[in-house]
Amino acid sequence: MHEKEHVLEILRETRNALHKRDVIKLRSLSNETIHSASIYKDTDSIMLAVILYSLGKIIERQNGGKVKGCDEFCKKASLFLEKALASLNANNTKEFSRNLEGIIKSINTLSPELKNYVRDVFEKAKINKASKIYEHGISLGKTAEILGITMWDVANYAGAKGVTDVSLTKTQDVKTRIKLAMDFFK
Repeated sequence: MHEKEHVLEILRETRNALHKRDVIKLRSLSNETIHSASIYKDTDSIMLAVILYSLGKIIERQNGGKVKGCDEFCKKASLFLEKALASLNANNTKEFSRNLEGIIKSINTLSPELKNYVRDVFEKAKINKASKIYEHGISLGKTAEILGITMWDVANYAGAKGVTDVSLTKTQDVKTRIKLAMDFFK
């Protein structure tokens, strides 16, 4: 796992955000994590980003009164995140991974209605985060492989979001490039 201290800080901030039910902070932490994960292609960080985004969505819907029983799931997730924090502090990356997986596996203990809802949120979160990874320059195939989804899902979402239209892909004219090069060597 790369950037251990950064991930530890993310986990600490996540603990506070979960306690406060701060959806905006959870999304921000998810985006911050996905940026680092894209650089290092770290699957644990990618899974953490998906989990954070999903928890934010679940809390957001729960606060709107649309979903009942989410408190239990969030408490379980919080316990697994605490264990993940402790295991990463102890340099036990295998245990860290198992704790992240524990959050996903705990979905199976939910009521059928809540289980389907939470699974749906996690699947949509994977697609959302896949498009973010794709925006960072990781190939469509690799992105889909990392998150265990189809290339079709990523391409469909990325196309709808206009990811491929990012202005960074447009080249500048020759005069502008020469000026940039000259300014660089001043």
